[in-house]
Amino acid sequence: MAVPCTLIPGDGIGPDITDATVRILEAAGATFEWDRRLAGMAAVDKFDDPMPDETIESIKRTGLALKGPLETPVGGGYRSVNVALRRTFDLYANVRPARSVVPGGRFDNVDIVLVRENTEGLYSGVEHFIAIGADPRAAAESTAVVTRYGSERIIRYAFEYALAHGRKKVTVVHKANILKMTGGLFREVGMEIAKEFAGRVDYDERIVDAMAMQLVIKPEMFDVVVTTNLFGDILSDLISGLVGGLGLAPGANLGANAAIFEAVHGTAPDIAGKGVANPGALVYAACLMLEHLDDHPRARRIRDAMESVIRERKTVTRDLGGTATTAQFTDAIIARLA
Repeated sequence: MAVPCTLIPGDGIGPDITDATVRILEAAGATFEWDRRLAGMAAVDKFDDPMPDETIESIKRTGLALKGPLETPVGGGYRSVNVALRRTFDLYANVRPARSVVPGGRFDNVDIVLVRENTEGLYSGVEHFIAIGADPRAAAESTAVVTRYGSERIIRYAFEYALAHGRKKVTVVHKANILKMTGGLFREVGMEIAKEFAGRVDYDERIVDAMAMQLVIKPEMFDVVVTTNLFGDILSDLISGLVGGLGLAPGANLGANAAIFEAVHGTAPDIAGKGVANPGALVYAACLMLEHLDDHPRARRIRDAMESVIRERKTVTRDLGGTATTAQFTDAIIARLA
């Protein structure tokens, strides 16, 4: 039976890479009942709302969404449409895998999954201005909210992910040497949960600044990494850079009642509508979605087909060193699926 899924093409190159991804899924025999909805600037243009109620209701109904990149309007009520979606559906786990695919890069054996807490920390939005004298915005203050509940569920998710995917080690990243309470609580929970998985999944920890250095020196020493919201935001892009950038970077946002899969790169307005965008990140996101639905063989087929085309380097988009259009790259992947 077809799986109901909300499809949000997004802005900029979003519609191009979304259409390409849908073609690849169909060629692989994946059957989805797509409910196309708008968000971001496309939704502002039509509904004067970057996150329309009908889009929210669609995700509530399907519990599943595949999303292209979104542009957040300047001003208005949302800091970020993506953040608003995560909060609306309590998508507490952000999963960002990064693996060496493009040949000739600086590193050949990177295979890291970063698990980022998605709802707390400095991104909780608890901030305000402080008036001093006649200046109502003389200072600004932001509060990082880290709870035991939020820390437990994200760290436990990372360990369970490692077990389910045959991973050997989880690294907890924090700043407990300076942030004694917020970082200290996250680290404390990590050590407690690690004891439950002793003998099944190895555990270590890193202070975030040392982690950043070690990632660019010897990334192959890391496997599954779990950290707080802000640190995860920064380190996930760093890890993507180790394997060539955001062009092949997917993301999964997971909660108890919904899951949203996305390309994590931007809207690339300079090439929007020109038919030259690389759909790879969204194709990888679709593979994560298939795995979420326990369709692992199909996800593997699609991933293997795309990676074989990339490694061959004959029919790839210009960001991957070639001259192919989006359609030509997509056709090449579909041909490998046959």
